[in-house]
Parts: sequence; C-alpha cells; structure tokens
Amino acid sequence: MIENESPFWPQSWLDPSSTRLEKPRSSGLTMVIDKGLGLHATEDLVNVAAPYIDVYKLGFGTSALYPTALLKRKIALARMHHIAIMPGGTFFEIAAVQDSEKAYIERVTELGFTAVEISDGSLPISLDQRYRAIQLAKEAGLTVFTEFGKKSSTFVVCQEQLFQTLEGDLRAGADYVIIEARESGNVGVFNRSGEVDTAFLRDISLLAGERANRLIWEAPRKDQQVALLLTLGLNANLGNIAPSDVLSIETLRRGLRGDTADWVLHERRIATCE
Repeated sequence: MIENESPFWPQSWLDPSSTRLEKPRSSGLTMVIDKGLGLHATEDLVNVAAPYIDVYKLGFGTSALYPTALLKRKIALARMHHIAIMPGGTFFEIAAVQDSEKAYIERVTELGFTAVEISDGSLPISLDQRYRAIQLAKEAGLTVFTEFGKKSSTFVVCQEQLFQTLEGDLRAGADYVIIEARESGNVGVFNRSGEVDTAFLRDISLLAGERANRLIWEAPRKDQQVALLLTLGLNANLGNIAPSDVLSIETLRRGLRGDTADWVLHERRIATCE
C-alpha cells in the first residue's frame, strides 16, 4: 500500500494490477504540467495526490511570472512531498540563447528547484550547449530531464534520431528523455488527430531495451494515456498530465477504471493460473 492510501479498502481493490510501486519510482512516473495554479490549488492537489506525482513542471515560461515568494512556496511544497519540481524547457531555451546555460542553472538552483528540463523545441540550442547544460545541472545536484522533439505541428518522431538523442543525452548525464507531444497531443508519436501508431511504439520500446524506462511520453489526452499504458505497460512514464487528471491516471495504471480494468484482471487471472 502506498503511503497515505486508506487502509479501509482491501489491497486487491486498491491495486488490482499488483504492480504499483511507491515513490521514489524509477518507472511508472507521472509528470504533471502546471500552467499557472495558485498556491491553494497546488496545496489541494498535493494533499490529495502527492503519492501519485513524481515530477511537477511549471510549464513554458510561467516560472518567470510568479511573485518570487509565491514561487518559492510552491517549490517548497513540492519538495516537502518528495516531488521533483522544475521550470519548463522553453524557459531554459529563452535563457540559454540570451545569456548562458550556466547562469540559468545557477538561478534555478538558487530558487530551490530540484530538477531541470533541457530542450531545443522552440529555439536553436547547439548540441554542445545541450550537453554542457546537462553536465552543469548534474554538477548542481539537479535531476535532468531532456526533451526530444520540436514544437512545430509537422514534427514526427524519427526512430533513428530518437535513439541518437537518447544515447547522447544519457551519456552526458541526463536522467530521462521526454518525447515531445505538446499540450495539444498532436505531434511526435501522435498524428494530427492525436492518434498513435501502437506498432511503432512497441518497436521503440523493444529496441530501447532497459533504456525504455528512461523515456517519458507526453500524453495530455485520456485516449492517448490509455493507448500508451496498454501498449507499453502500466508502468510507462507519462508526461504533460493535467493536475485534474492525476487520480485518473493512477486509476488507469492500477486497473481501477473501465479502460484498463478488464485487461488488468485478465492478466492477473493468467498470472494466477501459471
């Protein structure tokens, strides 16, 4: 049983999948994107759902718009609940092209963030800059999330480029690589209608091997979340999750929602018979 869950319910009801891990998790991560919640809304969210949130991202450049005192309180709240917290990757790009990766990492660390996102989805960041930023962030004690992909509506995941990025970023020190899908969920591994090629996903997961646990798939829509979990497994890492969807994601992972309940219980029956 995960900490803070009610002991009233039988364990087999709490987690029909029997696979959910407690934090800190290395797989089955849920990354939330916060587009501007106030402090009270953030407090409500973590009071209800902190055990199910692994990473908290203040989307885009929203970190710049909070009063500093409020921003520090949000960061402290995440830290208190053992949630990695970071600014969005676009903010890194804006800072890096105008100033330097070093200055950005120093400011992020000074504020108390525990993680950072390194990306080049909107602005041109050289490979040298990317690797230097990863190394600086690791030296500062931050958890490093890099992002593969562009914000452009024409961006489609190229398997070869993905594996080159994954290999290079992990070698430089990154902890996870996020697959871009935007907040609209219509780029990357998704077509313009937001649909995913499940065979393509399986190929990537198979070829990635153990490194598949280092990939985080942005999936803002419920149908995308279901498709990813049923294709890659209930402990696939998911990103760009709305604050209001955290418990929904957790029910999908456990088989506590109709979209995955039958599959989970069927798999459990098979395992019992074996």
